[in-house]
Formats: sequence, structure tokens, C-alpha cells
Amino acid sequence: MSKAKVTPMIRQYMAAKEQHPDALLLFRMGDFYEVFFEDAVTAARELDLTLTSREKNKENAIPMAGVPHHAVRSYVRKLIAAGYKVAICDQIEDPRKAKGIVKRAITEVITPGLIVDPDSLERGQGNYLLALARDGDRVGLAYIDVSTGEFRTTTVDGDETLLAELDRLEPSEVLLPDSAREDAPLTRPWAHRNVLVNFLPDALFEPAAACTELTRALGVHDLSPFGLDEGGPAVGACGAVLGYMQANHVDSGAHVLRLVPYDMGTALVIDPQTRRNLELFKAGVDRRKKGSLLHLLDRTATAMGARLLRQWIGTPLVDTGAIDERLDAVEVLVREPDLREQLRDLLEGVQDIERLNGKVAAGTASARDLVALAESLEQVPGINTLLDRSDTRAMAAFAPIDPLKPVRDRIRRTLVDDPPARLQDGGTIRPGFDDELDETVELSREGKGLIAGMQAEEREATGINSLKIRYNRVFGYFIEVTKANLAMVPERYIRKQTLANAERYYTPELKEFEVKVLGAEDRRLALENELFGTLRDEIGEHGRPLSEVAARLAEMDVLAALADVAERNRYVRPVVDEGDVIELEACRHPVIEQMALDERFVPNDVLLDCEAAQLIILTGPNMAGKSTIMRQVALCALLAQMGSFVPADEARIGVCDRIFTRVGASDDIARGQSTFMVEMTEAAAILRHATRRSLVLLDEIGRGTSTFDGLAIAWAVSEFIHEQVGCRTLFATHYHELVELAQTLSRVRNYNVAVAEWGDEVVFLRALR
Repeated sequence: MSKAKVTPMIRQYMAAKEQHPDALLLFRMGDFYEVFFEDAVTAARELDLTLTSREKNKENAIPMAGVPHHAVRSYVRKLIAAGYKVAICDQIEDPRKAKGIVKRAITEVITPGLIVDPDSLERGQGNYLLALARDGDRVGLAYIDVSTGEFRTTTVDGDETLLAELDRLEPSEVLLPDSAREDAPLTRPWAHRNVLVNFLPDALFEPAAACTELTRALGVHDLSPFGLDEGGPAVGACGAVLGYMQANHVDSGAHVLRLVPYDMGTALVIDPQTRRNLELFKAGVDRRKKGSLLHLLDRTATAMGARLLRQWIGTPLVDTGAIDERLDAVEVLVREPDLREQLRDLLEGVQDIERLNGKVAAGTASARDLVALAESLEQVPGINTLLDRSDTRAMAAFAPIDPLKPVRDRIRRTLVDDPPARLQDGGTIRPGFDDELDETVELSREGKGLIAGMQAEEREATGINSLKIRYNRVFGYFIEVTKANLAMVPERYIRKQTLANAERYYTPELKEFEVKVLGAEDRRLALENELFGTLRDEIGEHGRPLSEVAARLAEMDVLAALADVAERNRYVRPVVDEGDVIELEACRHPVIEQMALDERFVPNDVLLDCEAAQLIILTGPNMAGKSTIMRQVALCALLAQMGSFVPADEARIGVCDRIFTRVGASDDIARGQSTFMVEMTEAAAILRHATRRSLVLLDEIGRGTSTFDGLAIAWAVSEFIHEQVGCRTLFATHYHELVELAQTLSRVRNYNVAVAEWGDEVVFLRALR
């Protein structure tokens, strides 16, 4: 349809649509957001709306659908979940004061990676917009969660490490340069995931331009305080993130601009296969949280703590000093259950400060959000007092937190304790805060009281007992008289509207009253909007300190949760050192031991080191428990390195740099790979990347081919690990011939999971011998 044939309003709609042609455009018209043309067809299908048309009787009728403005967020959530971008085009002037068509502008573009509304996000998981930029073998990675302000970047060497990090982050949206369309390591991870991938101009990823944008946004002269290579790909990735946010009307507020570079070498690397095999975040064939390690450990009181716990599980530490700092804090809270419970009680009163802070920065925080922020900050003094003890004063994790008293007091001084859900409902600002507002509220209140008196006077003067003075937004105040009483209407009444069963009138006195009262009400709402906007802007200036408070409270929450799990489940503090020994006495699988099984869980002792017991060959029948024993060793190491106590009677963990698992196999139909190919690819990756400090779990290498070939492969892999890699390894196998390796390889030890015969039955003893 040519622009010459459309109305000014549709022309305005089309101009807005041209700004974001890849987004569904919701166009505010009065009390509704309307959608037109192909967007209307899509929205009607996805949201189950009635598809109608504008100018339906004309040849060029325009498809049209709409949703009520007060419910627009719920519809936006559905569209985002279905994989669409959504652009919001709002009225930016008062329609009552507009001359001609109301001015409108796009105020927000919502994509899966740019969601600020906490109701649209998972409580315990970050929502990341991620950008990747390649420079030879190096890949710059940057990600941001605009709902919390978390903004981090790193440079990754090697595709395997990159894939592990991408799997850990699980971004909702990815930014790639146009030139990366054929770059498999950057594009393949998203092929079978519900992730929105955007290919953007390469210029957006150029380090030089990105450096300029980044220094401007961060308010610094150069990037040296962040330790970033200004010509490196990480800077390019950061620039793409900021550029994309700016193009989509997302303000990079103070809470966001806390860029934190990180080093992949500071964390234990866990590849995607290992993460799934150990069921860290999801368990079972249906991949649910229940039954995972995360589900077991998540005793957090706050949403911030839940997200941080997930990060700690996904990135265990390798620095023994940092690990011991966490273990020291957990130990205090295990040793002092009263302290722990009081701390947890106070944390229960803390809302999601990170995401509330994000809403403040985005300008979408409500009065209730700010009150929730104040209520959360009011818990901080109590927490500081509680942790002011001789055994905690030296601990960084328990250092006093700034309660941000000016922020808390400013909110409390301005807002009522229980504000209405919507600002336009009035009654948000505390009486006594603003003299002009108080006068306006009193005038409005007086006017409403006068209505009742005026109605009583008119009933007495006319003798019409059913006479009512009513109000609506279209006609203002009016006198309504039923048809049966029309003969009693005095001549001074001026007819305003005729209904089926009544007539509506006004009088000069009522009109004068209306101007006075409605003017007061309008002024009241305008003042409340102005005062609240000023308050929100002032709180927004404290974005960074609010983020710091949130981070400290989240850390305390995770430490208290780990201590609670440790005491409930009889975990012990591990000794974590730089050595190569993994020694576990009576260790258990943390998740399986909590399941309602028909048999008691049998603990086992395990000793691995690089000098005498580097490679354990583990034999036993199916269902005997070999895989469980291997997994519990890995989980104990992971728990220890994330700063948690472990399920054992005693534990010593020599730090691992990586954990590898090759457990089970099936055809990968999506990539056209057979079971054997999957098995060999995974084994090759382990042999290529494992170091002496790694922990490797191998289960049934060689099953996907003939017995003779499978045995030869398993034998060769074992020899290579023993002679070339030298890492601590548990190798479960049905090939009993492998036990002969102990005769020629000095660091091989043979174990089996015991079974016994009881009559005609086989009894699984679950004991490692």
C-alpha cells in the first residue's frame, strides 16, 4: 500500500516500523496497543487474538489486532518466549493537548537478551546477551544481563574451552559479526537451541571503534584499569554489546557499567558433556532441575543468591587461597547454627536488589519496587550487627555492608508504606512530603465530599429521590434522572445526553465544580508523577553501590545455604591443596543418597594420586554402581573447589584444572554421528586437552564397535593416559582383560564393585574392593 493512500496515523505506524523491521511493533492508541499488517496476522496467531481489519469495507483493508494497554507486558512475554523481538511505540504527548495526530515514538525494544522485567525471567538464572568476536585462534567473549547489570568479558583460546563456557552461560541471545556466518565454532552451538542469533555488521565489532564507545560509556580515558587489550577481540565483543543495547533503546545505566574482565584460568573447566553427565543443573531424561546438584544445594533465601550459587557450581575455583576463604566462612556457619538461622531469617526479608536496581536504571521501577528496595536495605544493619563477632571480623565475606541509609531514608520519606500498584491510581506520595501536593489532595478530597452534599440538595429541591450525580471520563460530572421522573426535572437543568432509560443533565454550578475538582485531581496526579520521577532518578544515581550491596548479600546467602546443606547431610570440610592426591573416606553421591531408594546408600573409600594410584580400572556387572562411584568422586572434587563441604567422613582434594567424563553414548542424529563416532570424538577431546592436574572419568570406552577392536581401543587409551598424560583417572569397563595393565603399568590399580549370590539371586553390595 502506498503512503499516499494511508491515513496520517498509519503513515506514523509505518515510519516507526521502518526503524525496526525485524520486530513486532505494538502501537499505542488510547487504551490499546494495536498491531497492523503482517504483524497483526502474526500476533493474532501467537497470542490467540481476534484478527480484524481497519477500513474493513474498503478494497485495501488493513489487518489489525490489539491488546489492552494494562495487560501488554503479559502479551510481550508470550511473544518473546515464542522467539520474537517486540518494539513498543508509545504516545509521548498528552492526547488531550495534542494538535492533530498524537506524537508517538519507539520507547523500548524487547528481545530475549534485553529483558528487564523480573516477572519475565527465571528467578535463579541469569539472562544473558552474549557477543563473540574472533581474532585468529582467539575469541573475544562479552555478556551482559541487563536485568542485574552483570557485564563480563574474557578472551578464550581454543574451541573446546569456548564451547564449555558457552554451555555454562546458556545465553538467551547471541550477537555475531556477518563475517562469522561460516565460522562453525561460533555458530554451531546455537543450531539446536532456542537462542536468538543476530548477525550484525563487522564494523560493530571493530576494537578501535569499540574502544572509543567503551571508554565513553565507562567514563574512563583508556581501558588500562580493566587490564584489557584495546586492540583485542574482547573489546570488540564489548563494543557490540553496547552498540546493540543503544540501537534497541536500552540505557546503559550506572548499574550496568561495572565491566568485569575474567580469566578462564581461574576456574575449573567443565565441558558440556561433563556438565550433563554429572547432572549439575538438570537431571534425568526430561532434564529437570529436580534431581540435579543445583536442586540439592539450593537452600538460598534470595533470588540473587540462587543465581550466584549457579555460577559457583558452574565455575569452581582453582586457587586454594580463595577456596579456603569460602570454606572458612562455611565452617563458621556450620559450627554456629543459631548464627546461620538468624542470618537466613534476615536474608528472607531481602528482595531481588539486583533486578530492582535494573528496573530503576531502565526507568520502569514502580513505587512498590522502590519500597521493596528500602525494605531490603533495612535488613542490612541487622546483618552487620549479627556478623560483628570475633570469629568473623577478619573474613572478607562477612565484612560490614554499606546499608545505603540515604537511599533507604529518601524512599521512606517520599513514599507511603503500601503504595498502589499503579501510579495513576494516586496516593503514592507520603502525606507531609510536599506542601503543594498536600493542598491539592485536600482540595480533591473536599470536592468528592461535596458531591454527596450536592446530590442530597438536588434530591430535596426536585423531590426526585432516585436522582444521582455520576462521573465518567467522557462526559465528566452529570446529573442522571430516570425516565419515570422526567416530569419533575427543573428548567435550570441543561440536557447533556439521552439514554434508553434515563436522561443526563448538568447545571452551571455542577460545571464550575467539575472544573475545580477535576483540575485538582489532574494536578494531583501530575505532581505525584513528577515527585516519583525525581525520586526514581535520584535512586538510579546509586546504581553501583546498590549492585555492590546485592553482590555481598548474595555471597552471604550462598555461604549460608552451603552451610545448611552441610549440616543437614553430614558433610565434612575438605582439605584442598596444590597436591595431586584425591583421598575420600566413606564418600557418597550427594544427590543419590538423598533419594528414596529401597536400599541404603553404601559409602566407599577412594584414593587417587599421580605417583602410585593414578589410574583405577573399575570392573563389575551392570547396575552394580560403577558409574555412581565415579560420579561421586567428581562431585566431591567439584564441591570442594566451589567452597562447599563434601559428602564424606574425610576428604583431601588436590586441585583439578578440568574434569572430563566419557559416560554412556548414543547416536547423535543431528550431526550424523554414530554411537562409536560420538564415543571416539569425546575420547579424543579428553586425550588432547587433559593435563596432569585433570580428573578423568571413562565409562566403557570401545563399546560402539566389535569386542576385539573395542578392547584394543580401551587398552591404548589407558596406556596413553598413564604414559603421556599422567592425570588421575577412573576407568570403568567390562573388558576384564584390562586388569592385566597393572602388571606392566606401575600406577594402575584394579578395583571392582562387589556382588554376592544369595540363593538364586544376585545381591549388589555396592562396595568398592
